[in-house]
Amino acid sequence: MQLIKKHIFVYLVFFQAFAVLAQDVSFVAKPSKTRLGVNERLKIEFTMNQDGDNFNPPNFEGFTIVGGPSQSTSRQWVNGKSSFSRTFSYVLEPTERGSFTIGQAEMTFNGETYKTPPVKIEVTAAVEIPKDPNDPNYIATNNIHLVAEVSKTNPYLNEALTVVYKLYVSPETSVTNWRILDSPKFADFWSQSIDEKQFKVYDGTFQGEEYRYVILRRTVLYPQKTGKLNIEPLSLNISVDVPTNRRDIFGRRIVRPAEIKVAAKNRSITVKPLPAEGKPADFSGAVGNFDFQVTTDKDELDATEAFQLKINASGNGNLKLFNLPKPTLPGSLEVFEPEHEEKVRTNLSGMSGEISDTYTVVPQYKGKYPIPKLSFSYFDPISRNYKSIIGDDIIVEVKSGPVNTSSENTTTGINKQSVIATGDQFRYIKSTANLQPVLQPIFFKTKAFWLYLLLPLLLIPIAIIVRKKRQSYANDIQGNRIRKANKLARKFLGEAKRNLGDQKEFYISMERALHNYLKAKLQIQTSDMSKDRIQRLLQERNVNQQSTIEFIGLLESCEFARYTPSSDVAMQQDYDKAVRVISNLDKQL
Repeated sequence: MQLIKKHIFVYLVFFQAFAVLAQDVSFVAKPSKTRLGVNERLKIEFTMNQDGDNFNPPNFEGFTIVGGPSQSTSRQWVNGKSSFSRTFSYVLEPTERGSFTIGQAEMTFNGETYKTPPVKIEVTAAVEIPKDPNDPNYIATNNIHLVAEVSKTNPYLNEALTVVYKLYVSPETSVTNWRILDSPKFADFWSQSIDEKQFKVYDGTFQGEEYRYVILRRTVLYPQKTGKLNIEPLSLNISVDVPTNRRDIFGRRIVRPAEIKVAAKNRSITVKPLPAEGKPADFSGAVGNFDFQVTTDKDELDATEAFQLKINASGNGNLKLFNLPKPTLPGSLEVFEPEHEEKVRTNLSGMSGEISDTYTVVPQYKGKYPIPKLSFSYFDPISRNYKSIIGDDIIVEVKSGPVNTSSENTTTGINKQSVIATGDQFRYIKSTANLQPVLQPIFFKTKAFWLYLLLPLLLIPIAIIVRKKRQSYANDIQGNRIRKANKLARKFLGEAKRNLGDQKEFYISMERALHNYLKAKLQIQTSDMSKDRIQRLLQERNVNQQSTIEFIGLLESCEFARYTPSSDVAMQQDYDKAVRVISNLDKQL
């Protein structure tokens, strides 16, 4: 039995060797395509049906090798017949358009050299490359879109417009996370972003198909230049779960994670200049719809007393981007630098509220002082013309005090005010005297004498104790910083504290306090106070991230709390938090 099995094995081996020798040797080149675009790739395989060696590839002129060579060997036995193949593969990328020939590859078998026939390849212009319908990134790119919607494409200079960023997502796709890669700079605009505190999902359509969308950000812009201006795109990195066209064994669609980058398209607007025709001489750049008032808190007073002259503009428009007119007052009125105050809110329609300059004025002489009328001009983009408002006549009467004897009372501007003498300007000088002798009491050896004599000795130990306390206080550097910071915080938040209980005024006051604190510390203007710029400036000053986040959070609370109900307890908590945040910032700055 052993001998029979041995003979059978020998016969099989002999038969296989004979069958191999009986096969014709084949060595061919098989390209994946013979015509392709310059932006496509080509795979070519050199296959021999025998176990040859010494493979020598051709010169791939006109192509760049981007993959390979890779080698594979296959040996099969089917129904008593054997087959063998050895393959060398390359991935090629064309370098230019044209007709190219891939030359002959060489390989040896049993001492003989075999060559593949040449292959002609046609390279055309770039073609649209079909995408893999099961590729998660391809699916996500087609199902997620970031859109920037602009409210006005042809506004006037300094007229408000709004950019709303919407993220559209198809119903089959699920967004798991997103982060901002790049925010628009709005270099040619005054801008303020209104970030969404809670994202609400809306149903809508995009390019005729049903989508869900969320509003990521709303930004109010005031163009500062005329002509064609570009609105830079917002870019996001988004993590999503997308269903593919493949299904599991239960028939359910397979969901694959993907991470894509999306950006809103560049938007451009054309900003019209304000018309030159009819522009008033006192126009200072106000665009919108405004009211204007000039008032005083007193119309009668005495010399050297002070009264407040308030110049106020209110309404809707670019309130933070123009200057109020300055009064021209008589020289006998001492005028101090004005205190500027802003009560401005920014919403989707733009800025609204009021700004004012309050001058402290001190008259020096008796008389009547007319306050020259002030004119305020603005451009109304709705009616497309200029409008002017002239303040009311105001006369301030100084009832008592010295009389200015000069014939003319010099003014600080072109107006002059005469003061008429009444003839009794010296009435406050008495012409008679009723003098009485002064008796000098004896002070020596009295109780007061001994008390004053011993008082310095009693004050010495008190002075020593006070000095030690002051040295201890001065050496407490950390404590002094904390006390100084807390004092500064309460100084800026004083008005907010006085408005505790009045929700609207409290949050307006606190927002103004936060802005004024940054103006004092960072030397920036109110027009530069976007949240992105504040965050960047604080990071540049090495403020820790927690303090920065808390400060930005307070600003957002001020924006939203004015429109939603809030309790007295919540206002007190926000006030205490503001004191703590400003104190922490001051120690770091």
